Amino acid sequence: MYDNPMRRQVFSLPELIKSQYEDLEPKTRKVLSFEETFNIQKIILTGCGDSYAACMAIKYTFEMLTGIPTEVVSAIELSRFYCEKHLGIDSGNPLIIAVSNSGEVARISEAVQRAKKFGCFVLGITKNSDSALGKHCDKVLQLDIPSFESAPGTRSYAVSLIALQLLAIRIGEIRGKYTMDTAMDYRFDLRNQGETLSEMLEKMDETSLKVAEEFKNMPCYDFVGSGFDYATAWFGQAKILEATGKFAMHINSEEWFHLNFFARDAKNMGTFVVGNTISPGFSRTKELVQYAKKLDRPLVVITDGTKDDFGEDAIYIQVPFPKYPFNMPITQFAPLCLIAGYISVLINEKYGRGCENEWSFCKDGYCVKNSEMKLD
Repeated sequence: MYDNPMRRQVFSLPELIKSQYEDLEPKTRKVLSFEETFNIQKIILTGCGDSYAACMAIKYTFEMLTGIPTEVVSAIELSRFYCEKHLGIDSGNPLIIAVSNSGEVARISEAVQRAKKFGCFVLGITKNSDSALGKHCDKVLQLDIPSFESAPGTRSYAVSLIALQLLAIRIGEIRGKYTMDTAMDYRFDLRNQGETLSEMLEKMDETSLKVAEEFKNMPCYDFVGSGFDYATAWFGQAKILEATGKFAMHINSEEWFHLNFFARDAKNMGTFVVGNTISPGFSRTKELVQYAKKLDRPLVVITDGTKDDFGEDAIYIQVPFPKYPFNMPITQFAPLCLIAGYISVLINEKYGRGCENEWSFCKDGYCVKNSEMKLD
């Protein structure tokens, strides 16, 4: 009775992961030439909103698999603040990978135009090669996402993750960081995350509805993680804001102890901890769960593990455990979308406030597509 577009998007993910793998795997093999790949000395990943979260999620994969120093820089920082001495450091460097589903976000277009001005090589990841982004890129990795009913980005986020992950695998493969057989094993593990998710969705959905029913009337929510778990936590707070309009925070697991730890009224603050058990930051995440319980925070843990790994009572939502941990972001976010979708239904809230009343000026993405460009 609480079915909703976000839930339906989540339940479409297993088939989407399979189909997008088949579409993007050959594209990521061809989008950069051998010469262009060997020329890379530094990578900058950039995007806005969900695209920015996807960049954060895959940053460590790029460094791990390619051995190339990789930064995640927000579009506003890259377009207005990033030091020009670190752009155009050598012919076609750094490689700027700009992610935007629509390709029409003004700040992304501005960022890549500035990067091009100083001699960077720009690869755009977008569904629209004729967009403002596509027109200013050296190369475009074309996305082809089947149409689906509108909801705060769930399917589009998954596709951005898949595209970035396959690109990282390909760059490392070409540069001889591992064998072709190993590269294919990485890819097959990515593809198989959809099948694993399908097997876990029913229980995940049941628990997510339970969380939504318990958390629906809370005034605010706290999302915590570290490494690529932090990217998933960041994405979770974004979905709560979009789907419910309620206040939400995101923070890494160390800074939580320095800041959010001191928030008042902890008993009414829904706390979501994203913590995979093989993360280098797991011991700190485990400590965080222990102290959150001491504060009597309502607590949900998104993990590949179980209560036995954390030793505290909480609501645990288990997500797929891949053969290669860097593939975990591909499905790790799914329960957060389910929860956000359910809360929006339970409190009768429209996604994005329906772009009505005081939000009417932002219809069709007006605020992000129409903005003064500074290209001096």
